[in-house]
Amino acid sequence: MDNQDAARKTSNYIKRSITLKIVSVGILILLLLIPAGMIQNLISERQSRRDSVVNEISQKWGSRQTITGPFITVPFKTFFKDKDGKTQFNLNYLHILPETVDVIGEIKPEVRYRSLFEAVLYNIKLQFSGNFKLPPMGQLNIEQKNILWDKAYLSLGITDMRGIQDKIVINFNGSAYNANPGLKTTDLADAGVGTLIRPLTPNAPNKFSFALNLNGSEQISFIPVGESNTVTIKSSWPSPSFNGAFLPTTREVKKDGFTAHWKILHLNRNYPQLWEGAQYKVEPSAFGLQLILTADVYQKSTRLAKYSIMFLVFTFAAFFFSEIINKRRVHPIQYILIGMAILIFYTLVLSLSEHMHFNYAYILSSVAVSLIISGYAKAIVSNSRFALTILGILAILYSYLFIVLQLEDYALIMGSIGLLIILAVVMYMTRKINWYAVETEQQENEN
Repeated sequence: MDNQDAARKTSNYIKRSITLKIVSVGILILLLLIPAGMIQNLISERQSRRDSVVNEISQKWGSRQTITGPFITVPFKTFFKDKDGKTQFNLNYLHILPETVDVIGEIKPEVRYRSLFEAVLYNIKLQFSGNFKLPPMGQLNIEQKNILWDKAYLSLGITDMRGIQDKIVINFNGSAYNANPGLKTTDLADAGVGTLIRPLTPNAPNKFSFALNLNGSEQISFIPVGESNTVTIKSSWPSPSFNGAFLPTTREVKKDGFTAHWKILHLNRNYPQLWEGAQYKVEPSAFGLQLILTADVYQKSTRLAKYSIMFLVFTFAAFFFSEIINKRRVHPIQYILIGMAILIFYTLVLSLSEHMHFNYAYILSSVAVSLIISGYAKAIVSNSRFALTILGILAILYSYLFIVLQLEDYALIMGSIGLLIILAVVMYMTRKINWYAVETEQQENEN
């Protein structure tokens, strides 16, 4: 009975030892997630540095631009009695939006470099035309004599005035006006240009036209202030991102550039054609496009780092199975060294991709890390076949991850399916292993 009890205790100890081994490997993976998180912070830090450099370049050239208008601001008097009973007046402002606005423009992009970073800048030449239809006086609820039509001010909102390259000459009802900096109010836009216009009468056509030569960076947006708005933009930039409240009605994107056309009605937005003061906000109706860099190494590196736990789990699993199959134990320190080699892959990709194309950086880094880990596997297990197996596993993982990175729209589903297939293969290959028998055999060999 004593021998049977001793054998039973030994068997229980062996079972616990396997459990402890699995738990210890799991703890090592959790510990290695700490430097993995530090790597993601490093990527974010480099991205923030890139963004600050881009902002510095943009401040000297012109930042993201939003064009609001044109629109007419007309002052009118409102009367009140002061504390002494005397009649006084304030000046309020009536904003009148155009009936039609037609915009045609061409963007000439330019990539500027500073140190390791690059910024997308542009110059855009726009041609505006359209007309204003003044509302019937009965709609205004303002006495006609209190409206200062001779002080009517035609305004154009421009986000960053530093981007203006040429003098702006506004043609209105056959007369030419030089635009001056500053707006009458900030009800519709915070900055811009404008001019007094005469005559402004209900029965006149009130047609306008002008050209705008503007510098900016990354993005251009428009506010649809007209009852009918049409905007046509073309450029040689091959990778635009159309954003904002409205997408183009038609667009054509090719390798040598794009053409986009928007048509927007006043019914599509949530503010009228005229109002007093700051009753409405027009910014939510902005639409436009962004000139994006398809090779954003920091975005790709961030997505890449999210798969670090998958590489740690499957690589550690391969070494764990080698302990069972080859009957050669792997020390926890060796697991840590292997894990650090896997994590160095992500910093290697990041650092190399700042100097070369991301795909080349990825290939060089994956080949280097795969050779180092497989060579180390041969050294600690003394089995060339196992080393080749590790090399094959890493090659499959890195190749599959490379494909997932290229398929942005299908990355989640491809990643999920890939993990399921890998797990199924592992389960199939280990389906006939009798873990307790293997442990018992190992214990007998040690005794």
